[in-house]
Amino acid sequence: MKIRTYIAKDMRQALRQVREEQGPDAVILSTRSVPGGVEVSAAIDYDMADAAPPPPPAAAAVVPARSTSMFEATVDDDGDFATLLSRTAQAAARPAVAMPVAAVATPVATTPVREEAAGHESPPRAELGAELRSLRHMLETQLAKLAWNDLTRRAPAQAELLKELTELGLSQPLASELVSDLPPQLPFDEAQRRVLAVLAHRMPVTGDALLENGGRMAFVGPTGVGKTTAIAKIAARWVLRHGSRDIALVSVDGQRFGAQEQLKVLGRLLGVEAFVLDDVAELPALLARLPERRMVLIDTAGMSPRDPELAGRAAQLQALAATTGIRSCLVLSAAAQAGVLEEAVERFGAFRPGCCLLTKIDEATSLGGTLSMLVRTRLPVSYVSDGQRIPEDLAPARAHQLVARAVRLAREAGAAAGEELLTRRFGGVAHANA
Repeated sequence: MKIRTYIAKDMRQALRQVREEQGPDAVILSTRSVPGGVEVSAAIDYDMADAAPPPPPAAAAVVPARSTSMFEATVDDDGDFATLLSRTAQAAARPAVAMPVAAVATPVATTPVREEAAGHESPPRAELGAELRSLRHMLETQLAKLAWNDLTRRAPAQAELLKELTELGLSQPLASELVSDLPPQLPFDEAQRRVLAVLAHRMPVTGDALLENGGRMAFVGPTGVGKTTAIAKIAARWVLRHGSRDIALVSVDGQRFGAQEQLKVLGRLLGVEAFVLDDVAELPALLARLPERRMVLIDTAGMSPRDPELAGRAAQLQALAATTGIRSCLVLSAAAQAGVLEEAVERFGAFRPGCCLLTKIDEATSLGGTLSMLVRTRLPVSYVSDGQRIPEDLAPARAHQLVARAVRLAREAGAAAGEELLTRRFGGVAHANA
């Protein structure tokens, strides 16, 4: 095996040198960053048919077919990273008779020993497949690191913006999309402002439409997100603005202890009529007696997103919506993790909510996951709640205010994104945009 070392400005040029000098059958032994570029060690792969016969078992130690710390990939025809990874995957799918042993830092070649001649059984297929997958992962990691380092040199403004959006807590697809839409050669300050403005523009909000126009609104959502408290704030705001004659409160929450009594107490404090129902099926008859009420707020029982009865209750409420004009508002806690929010939106989508209400903004340490969910699902935000005071801690949703608050929370928390995290998230994206 003839080993050569190449130093080039970037990985593409290095692979081109390897291909021109050693041909398309060369094997990449190691890659590393050096001042001014990258260093690639490559060699011409040996032919198994020409390999020397192994020594007798008693005279020499058997070299195991399992290799460690190896990056093995064939140099492709055009020096493209994607083709390189594709060939690595194809090599992993083919059964291997023997493999060259090559250390990443200090390549060392050894003569393969035919397992049949040595009288040893081949390693289990599962172990061999796991080893090949491990090698592919190591190669992908190295290529992603090189691609990310190349991006930081070619477009430092984009790399810095990706870092800031990661610290903000935005998802990888959304951060990549926001940065990729920027015009080239844009100053960093202008690019930063534009990214945040685009983020706010892509987040739909309803404003103060509910308190201005009224309607029949059923509040649905997971347990403990603050549905009853949110209803109390909206009802108090309505009474202050329109009076207590055109509003009614309805509770169909017969599961939570004291929930119906809580709504009755609220009605007495506000001078608003409150009704308690045992089942959603009783809603049409009640609403038929309240045609003059401009605002009807319906408190439903909280449910786990994985509750098997959720789909049935959603279908029951949706069946009544066509005849009664009931709309659904999904209540979500901004303090929940991004995965929890995504699952809640997916499962409670059976209610077909027309908007959502964010609670516990004051308890959130990061809003990036919430913003990513809102942009992805295009679910409009109606109101945000940031405390327990009634009715003070409620405000119509404003997209730019949510983005500004997310930035402030990230700075107060001292969020930081390391190079390893950025490489994992954006290494592949950096290569695709190269």
